[in-house]
Amino acid sequence: MPSLFRFLFSAGSLVALISAGLYVLAHQFEPDRHEVVKVVPGVKIKKPEASP
Repeated sequence: MPSLFRFLFSAGSLVALISAGLYVLAHQFEPDRHEVVKVVPGVKIKKPEASP
């Protein structure tokens, strides 16, 4: 039984460390926001028709 508790404690600690690391990475290192414009060959966009 003590080995089960040791395993659960080790697994829980590992999950907690990984979760904390992901949380810190997500909140401290946000990427720069910029608009990406890329031309897709072979696609034509219809212009909206003017309503009278």
